[in-house]
Amino acid sequence: MSLAVVTGSGGLIGSASARRFAELGMTVVGVDNDMRGYFFGGDGSTRWSVEALRRDLGDAYLHVDADIRDRDALAAVFKEYASDLSLVVHTAAQPSHDWAAAEPYTDFDINAVGTLNLLEAARTHTPEAVFIHCSTNKVYGDTPNALPLRELATRWEIEPSHPYRDGIGEDMSIDASLHSVFGASKVAADVMVQEYGRYFGMRTAVFRGGTLTGPAHSAAELHGFLAYVVRTAMEGRTYRIFGHLGKQVRDVIHCADVVAAFERFYRAPRVGEVYNLGGGRRSNCSVLEALDLAGALVGRPVPREYVDESRVGDHIWWIGSNAKFEAHYPEWTQRYDVPMTMREIYEENLDRWKPA
Repeated sequence: MSLAVVTGSGGLIGSASARRFAELGMTVVGVDNDMRGYFFGGDGSTRWSVEALRRDLGDAYLHVDADIRDRDALAAVFKEYASDLSLVVHTAAQPSHDWAAAEPYTDFDINAVGTLNLLEAARTHTPEAVFIHCSTNKVYGDTPNALPLRELATRWEIEPSHPYRDGIGEDMSIDASLHSVFGASKVAADVMVQEYGRYFGMRTAVFRGGTLTGPAHSAAELHGFLAYVVRTAMEGRTYRIFGHLGKQVRDVIHCADVVAAFERFYRAPRVGEVYNLGGGRRSNCSVLEALDLAGALVGRPVPREYVDESRVGDHIWWIGSNAKFEAHYPEWTQRYDVPMTMREIYEENLDRWKPA
Protein backbone atom coordinates (compact mmCIF):
# COMPACT_ATOMS: atom_id res chain seq x y z
CA MET A 1 0.00 0.00 0.00
CA SER A 2 1.29 3.45 -0.95
CA LEU A 3 0.08 6.22 1.32
CA ALA A 4 -0.13 10.03 1.23
CA VAL A 5 -0.68 12.45 4.10
CA VAL A 6 -2.63 15.53 3.02
CA THR A 7 -2.99 18.39 5.50
CA GLY A 8 -5.91 20.74 5.12
CA SER A 9 -7.69 17.92 3.32
CA GLY A 10 -11.07 19.63 3.51
CA GLY A 11 -9.79 22.73 1.75
CA LEU A 12 -9.70 23.41 -1.97
CA ILE A 13 -6.23 22.11 -2.82
CA GLY A 14 -6.23 19.56 -0.02
CA SER A 15 -9.45 17.91 -1.18
CA ALA A 16 -8.37 18.02 -4.83
CA SER A 17 -5.05 16.40 -3.83
CA ALA A 18 -6.83 13.71 -1.82
CA ARG A 19 -9.03 12.84 -4.77
CA ARG A 20 -6.17 12.88 -7.27
CA PHE A 21 -3.86 10.60 -5.33
CA ALA A 22 -6.69 8.28 -4.32
CA GLU A 23 -7.46 7.92 -8.04
CA LEU A 24 -3.85 6.80 -8.49
CA GLY A 25 -4.47 3.96 -6.04
CA MET A 26 -2.99 5.55 -2.92
CA THR A 27 -4.57 5.60 0.51
CA VAL A 28 -4.91 9.17 1.73
CA VAL A 29 -4.66 10.21 5.38
CA GLY A 30 -6.38 13.57 5.59
CA VAL A 31 -5.48 15.88 8.47
CA ASP A 32 -8.03 18.66 8.97
CA ASN A 33 -9.76 20.20 11.99
CA ASP A 34 -11.90 22.80 10.15
CA MET A 35 -9.93 25.84 11.23
CA ARG A 36 -11.43 27.65 8.24
CA GLY A 37 -14.70 27.66 10.16
CA TYR A 38 -12.89 29.46 12.98
CA PHE A 39 -11.23 31.91 10.59
CA PHE A 40 -14.20 32.74 8.37
CA GLY A 41 -17.37 31.43 10.01
CA GLY A 42 -19.94 29.33 8.20
CA ASP A 43 -18.91 30.49 4.72
CA GLY A 44 -15.43 29.11 5.23
CA SER A 45 -16.17 25.83 7.00
CA THR A 46 -14.82 22.71 5.29
CA ARG A 47 -16.84 20.12 7.16
CA TRP A 48 -19.03 19.54 4.11
CA SER A 49 -15.92 18.83 2.02
CA VAL A 50 -14.49 16.30 4.49
CA GLU A 51 -17.83 14.46 4.54
CA ALA A 52 -17.78 14.40 0.73
CA LEU A 53 -14.28 12.86 0.78
CA ARG A 54 -15.41 10.19 3.22
CA ARG A 55 -18.45 9.42 1.10
CA ASP A 56 -16.75 9.45 -2.29
CA LEU A 57 -13.39 7.84 -1.46
CA GLY A 58 -14.52 5.27 1.10
CA ASP A 59 -11.68 3.20 2.53
CA ALA A 60 -9.15 5.11 0.43
CA TYR A 61 -9.60 8.11 2.73
CA LEU A 62 -8.68 8.01 6.43
CA HIS A 63 -9.52 11.18 8.33
CA VAL A 64 -7.56 12.53 11.29
CA ASP A 65 -9.13 15.45 13.16
CA ALA A 66 -5.88 17.04 14.30
CA ASP A 67 -4.29 20.48 14.47
CA ILE A 68 -0.91 20.90 12.77
CA ARG A 69 0.22 22.90 15.82
CA ASP A 70 -0.05 19.67 17.85
CA ARG A 71 3.38 18.05 17.47
CA ASP A 72 2.46 14.91 19.35
CA ALA A 73 -0.61 14.30 17.20
CA LEU A 74 1.39 14.74 14.00
CA ALA A 75 4.20 12.52 15.25
CA ALA A 76 1.64 9.80 16.03
CA VAL A 77 0.24 9.99 12.48
CA PHE A 78 3.65 9.76 10.84
CA LYS A 79 4.82 7.00 13.15
CA GLU A 80 1.70 4.92 12.51
CA TYR A 81 1.94 5.11 8.73
CA ALA A 82 5.72 5.39 8.29
CA SER A 83 6.18 2.08 6.50
CA ASP A 84 3.83 3.02 3.65
CA LEU A 85 4.10 6.81 3.52
CA SER A 86 5.61 8.13 0.29
CA LEU A 87 4.06 11.58 -0.04
CA VAL A 88 3.14 14.59 2.10
CA VAL A 89 1.03 17.36 0.59
CA HIS A 90 0.91 20.27 3.01
CA THR A 91 -1.95 22.64 2.23
CA ALA A 92 -3.17 23.52 5.74
CA ALA A 93 -2.75 27.21 6.54
CA GLN A 94 -4.23 30.42 7.83
CA PRO A 95 -4.67 32.02 4.39
CA SER A 96 -5.88 35.60 4.92
CA HIS A 97 -3.97 38.91 5.07
CA ASP A 98 -6.65 40.64 7.10
CA TRP A 99 -7.33 37.81 9.52
CA ALA A 100 -3.64 37.41 10.36
CA ALA A 101 -3.36 40.94 11.69
CA ALA A 102 -6.08 40.21 14.25
CA GLU A 103 -4.33 37.12 15.68
CA PRO A 104 -0.63 37.17 14.76
CA TYR A 105 0.30 34.39 17.19
CA THR A 106 -2.32 32.07 15.75
CA ASP A 107 -1.31 32.91 12.20
CA PHE A 108 2.40 32.29 12.82
CA ASP A 109 1.85 29.18 14.89
CA ILE A 110 -0.23 27.61 12.12
CA ASN A 111 1.68 28.76 9.05
CA ALA A 112 5.28 28.72 10.26
CA VAL A 113 5.44 26.47 13.32
CA GLY A 114 2.86 24.05 11.93
CA THR A 115 4.97 23.63 8.81
CA LEU A 116 8.08 23.00 10.91
CA ASN A 117 6.15 20.41 12.92
CA LEU A 118 5.27 18.55 9.73
CA LEU A 119 8.77 18.73 8.31
CA GLU A 120 10.28 17.37 11.51
CA ALA A 121 7.70 14.59 11.76
CA ALA A 122 8.46 13.63 8.18
CA ARG A 123 12.24 13.81 8.68
CA THR A 124 12.03 11.70 11.83
CA HIS A 125 9.76 8.97 10.53
CA THR A 126 9.76 9.06 6.69
CA PRO A 127 12.69 11.14 5.40
CA GLU A 128 12.41 9.61 1.91
CA ALA A 129 8.83 10.80 1.45
CA VAL A 130 8.23 13.55 -1.10
CA PHE A 131 7.16 16.75 0.67
CA ILE A 132 5.05 19.27 -1.28
CA HIS A 133 4.29 22.62 0.34
CA CYS A 134 1.64 25.12 -0.73
CA SER A 135 3.27 28.50 -0.36
CA THR A 136 1.99 31.77 -1.86
CA ASN A 137 3.00 34.62 -4.12
CA LYS A 138 2.59 36.82 -1.03
CA VAL A 139 6.12 35.80 -0.03
CA TYR A 140 7.23 38.48 -2.50
CA GLY A 141 5.45 41.09 -0.41
CA ASP A 142 4.50 44.27 -2.22
CA THR A 143 7.60 44.23 -4.45
CA PRO A 144 5.41 43.55 -7.53
CA ASN A 145 3.74 46.91 -6.91
CA ALA A 146 7.00 48.67 -7.85
CA LEU A 147 6.80 47.28 -11.39
CA PRO A 148 6.01 49.79 -14.15
CA LEU A 149 2.24 49.50 -14.56
CA ARG A 150 -0.23 51.19 -16.88
CA GLU A 151 -3.89 51.81 -16.11
CA LEU A 152 -6.20 50.41 -18.77
CA ALA A 153 -9.99 50.47 -18.95
CA THR A 154 -10.58 47.40 -16.78
CA ARG A 155 -7.14 46.46 -15.41
CA TRP A 156 -3.63 47.42 -14.55
CA GLU A 157 -1.04 46.01 -16.93
CA ILE A 158 2.75 45.84 -16.96
CA GLU A 159 4.74 47.76 -19.56
CA PRO A 160 5.11 45.47 -22.58
CA SER A 161 8.90 45.88 -22.75
CA HIS A 162 9.48 44.69 -19.17
CA PRO A 163 11.27 41.34 -18.58
CA TYR A 164 8.28 40.17 -16.52
CA ARG A 165 5.83 40.83 -19.34
CA ASP A 166 5.12 37.09 -19.60
CA GLY A 167 5.06 36.59 -15.83
CA ILE A 168 7.04 37.20 -12.65
CA GLY A 169 9.79 34.69 -12.03
CA GLU A 170 11.26 33.15 -8.90
CA ASP A 171 14.20 35.56 -9.19
CA MET A 172 12.10 38.38 -7.73
CA SER A 173 13.41 39.29 -4.27
CA ILE A 174 11.38 38.44 -1.18
CA ASP A 175 13.36 40.97 0.91
CA ALA A 176 12.77 44.62 1.85
CA SER A 177 9.05 44.64 1.16
CA LEU A 178 5.74 44.86 3.01
CA HIS A 179 4.42 41.32 3.30
CA SER A 180 1.55 41.58 5.79
CA VAL A 181 1.66 39.39 8.89
CA PHE A 182 0.29 36.51 6.80
CA GLY A 183 2.94 36.96 4.12
CA ALA A 184 5.71 36.97 6.73
CA SER A 185 4.52 33.71 8.33
CA LYS A 186 4.36 32.11 4.90
CA VAL A 187 7.89 33.31 4.14
CA ALA A 188 9.10 31.51 7.27
CA ALA A 189 7.38 28.29 6.21
CA ASP A 190 8.57 28.64 2.61
CA VAL A 191 12.23 29.03 3.60
CA MET A 192 12.05 26.19 6.12
CA VAL A 193 10.72 23.78 3.49
CA GLN A 194 13.60 24.78 1.22
CA GLU A 195 16.04 24.28 4.09
CA TYR A 196 14.85 20.78 4.91
CA GLY A 197 15.56 19.99 1.29
CA ARG A 198 18.97 21.61 1.03
CA TYR A 199 20.23 20.91 4.56
CA PHE A 200 18.75 17.47 5.19
CA GLY A 201 18.49 16.28 1.59
CA MET A 202 14.74 15.75 1.69
CA ARG A 203 12.81 15.84 -1.55
CA THR A 204 10.87 19.01 -0.92
CA ALA A 205 9.12 21.49 -3.20
CA VAL A 206 7.66 24.90 -2.51
CA PHE A 207 4.83 25.94 -4.83
CA ARG A 208 4.20 29.68 -4.66
CA GLY A 209 0.61 29.85 -5.80
CA GLY A 210 -1.22 32.73 -7.36
CA THR A 211 -5.01 32.63 -7.09
CA LEU A 212 -5.83 28.95 -6.61
CA THR A 213 -9.48 28.21 -7.22
CA GLY A 214 -12.11 25.67 -8.14
CA PRO A 215 -15.65 24.51 -7.41
CA ALA A 216 -14.83 22.97 -4.01
CA HIS A 217 -13.65 26.25 -2.53
CA SER A 218 -15.34 27.21 0.75
CA ALA A 219 -15.30 30.79 -0.47
CA ALA A 220 -15.43 33.69 1.98
CA GLU A 221 -14.83 37.42 1.61
CA LEU A 222 -11.41 37.26 3.24
CA HIS A 223 -10.19 34.30 1.17
CA GLY A 224 -11.14 32.61 -2.08
CA PHE A 225 -11.30 35.48 -4.57
CA LEU A 226 -12.70 33.97 -7.75
CA ALA A 227 -15.06 31.48 -6.11
CA TYR A 228 -16.29 34.24 -3.80
CA VAL A 229 -17.04 36.45 -6.82
CA VAL A 230 -19.17 33.64 -8.27
CA ARG A 231 -20.78 32.94 -4.92
CA THR A 232 -21.62 36.62 -4.48
CA ALA A 233 -23.29 36.70 -7.89
CA MET A 234 -25.25 33.49 -7.29
CA GLU A 235 -26.48 34.48 -3.84
CA GLY A 236 -27.30 38.07 -4.78
CA ARG A 237 -24.80 39.57 -2.33
CA THR A 238 -22.95 42.85 -2.72
CA TYR A 239 -19.27 42.43 -3.57
CA ARG A 240 -16.89 44.80 -1.80
CA ILE A 241 -13.92 45.99 -3.88
CA PHE A 242 -10.92 46.99 -1.80
CA GLY A 243 -8.85 49.68 -3.50
CA HIS A 244 -6.89 49.92 -6.76
CA LEU A 245 -10.13 50.89 -8.57
CA GLY A 246 -11.00 47.19 -8.83
CA LYS A 247 -8.42 46.92 -11.60
CA GLN A 248 -5.97 44.77 -9.62
CA VAL A 249 -5.00 41.71 -11.65
CA ARG A 250 -4.75 38.12 -10.42
CA ASP A 251 -3.56 35.08 -12.29
CA VAL A 252 -5.97 32.23 -11.68
CA ILE A 253 -5.19 28.53 -11.69
CA HIS A 254 -7.74 25.73 -11.33
CA CYS A 255 -7.12 23.22 -8.55
CA ALA A 256 -7.02 20.39 -11.10
CA ASP A 257 -4.05 22.03 -12.82
CA VAL A 258 -2.38 22.53 -9.43
CA VAL A 259 -2.63 18.91 -8.34
CA ALA A 260 -1.54 17.75 -11.79
CA ALA A 261 1.66 19.70 -11.13
CA PHE A 262 1.96 18.03 -7.72
CA GLU A 263 1.66 14.63 -9.36
CA ARG A 264 4.43 15.46 -11.83
CA PHE A 265 6.75 16.46 -9.00
CA TYR A 266 5.85 13.35 -7.00
CA ARG A 267 6.72 11.09 -9.92
CA ALA A 268 10.10 12.77 -10.47
CA PRO A 269 11.00 14.63 -7.28
CA ARG A 270 13.87 17.05 -6.80
CA VAL A 271 15.51 18.51 -3.69
CA GLY A 272 14.62 21.91 -2.20
CA GLU A 273 12.92 23.33 -5.29
CA VAL A 274 10.87 26.54 -5.52
CA TYR A 275 8.26 27.10 -8.22
CA ASN A 276 5.83 29.88 -8.99
CA LEU A 277 2.55 28.23 -9.99
CA GLY A 278 -0.41 30.17 -11.28
CA GLY A 279 -2.59 30.96 -14.24
CA GLY A 280 0.12 32.92 -16.02
CA ARG A 281 -0.74 34.67 -19.25
CA ARG A 282 -3.25 31.94 -20.11
CA SER A 283 -5.56 32.57 -17.16
CA ASN A 284 -5.82 35.94 -15.41
CA CYS A 285 -8.34 38.68 -14.72
CA SER A 286 -8.95 41.85 -12.77
CA VAL A 287 -11.60 42.15 -10.08
CA LEU A 288 -13.79 44.20 -12.45
CA GLU A 289 -13.40 41.64 -15.23
CA ALA A 290 -14.29 38.80 -12.85
CA LEU A 291 -17.42 40.63 -11.69
CA ASP A 292 -18.53 41.14 -15.29
CA LEU A 293 -17.97 37.47 -16.10
CA ALA A 294 -19.92 36.42 -13.01
CA GLY A 295 -22.76 38.74 -13.93
CA ALA A 296 -22.95 37.13 -17.36
CA LEU A 297 -23.15 33.69 -15.73
CA VAL A 298 -26.15 34.58 -13.55
CA GLY A 299 -27.80 36.92 -16.05
CA ARG A 300 -27.69 40.07 -13.95
CA PRO A 301 -25.05 42.60 -12.84
CA VAL A 302 -23.28 41.87 -9.57
CA PRO A 303 -23.95 44.62 -7.00
CA ARG A 304 -20.68 46.15 -5.85
CA GLU A 305 -19.42 48.55 -3.24
CA TYR A 306 -16.08 50.31 -3.52
CA VAL A 307 -13.89 50.68 -0.43
CA ASP A 308 -11.23 53.30 -1.06
CA GLU A 309 -8.58 51.48 0.94
CA SER A 310 -6.57 48.57 -0.39
CA ARG A 311 -5.68 45.56 1.71
CA VAL A 312 -2.24 45.75 3.31
CA GLY A 313 0.39 44.26 1.01
CA ASP A 314 -2.17 43.61 -1.74
CA HIS A 315 -0.76 43.12 -5.22
CA ILE A 316 -1.86 45.60 -7.89
CA TRP A 317 -0.73 43.26 -10.65
CA TRP A 318 0.29 39.64 -10.29
CA ILE A 319 0.84 37.34 -13.22
CA GLY A 320 3.37 34.67 -12.34
CA SER A 321 5.58 32.72 -14.70
CA ASN A 322 5.34 28.93 -14.76
CA ALA A 323 8.42 28.73 -17.00
CA LYS A 324 10.72 27.09 -14.44
CA PHE A 325 8.24 24.35 -13.58
CA GLU A 326 7.43 23.78 -17.25
CA ALA A 327 11.14 23.45 -18.03
CA HIS A 328 11.55 20.82 -15.30
CA TYR A 329 8.28 19.03 -16.10
CA PRO A 330 7.40 19.58 -19.77
CA GLU A 331 4.64 16.93 -19.59
CA TRP A 332 2.53 19.24 -17.41
CA THR A 333 -0.06 21.27 -19.26
CA GLN A 334 -2.51 23.87 -18.07
CA ARG A 335 -6.09 23.02 -19.04
CA TYR A 336 -8.23 25.82 -17.62
CA ASP A 337 -8.66 29.52 -18.28
CA VAL A 338 -10.77 32.01 -16.31
CA PRO A 339 -14.13 31.60 -18.14
CA MET A 340 -13.89 27.78 -18.01
CA THR A 341 -13.06 27.89 -14.32
CA MET A 342 -15.85 30.31 -13.42
CA ARG A 343 -18.44 28.32 -15.34
CA GLU A 344 -17.42 25.13 -13.54
CA ILE A 345 -17.60 26.87 -10.16
CA TYR A 346 -21.08 28.13 -11.08
CA GLU A 347 -22.43 24.83 -12.42
CA GLU A 348 -21.14 22.68 -9.57
CA ASN A 349 -22.54 24.96 -6.87
CA LEU A 350 -26.06 25.50 -8.18
CA ASP A 351 -27.47 23.46 -5.30
CA ARG A 352 -25.20 24.98 -2.66
CA TRP A 353 -25.18 28.74 -3.36
CA LYS A 354 -28.67 30.21 -3.73
CA PRO A 355 -30.17 33.63 -2.95
CA ALA A 356 -31.18 34.00 0.69
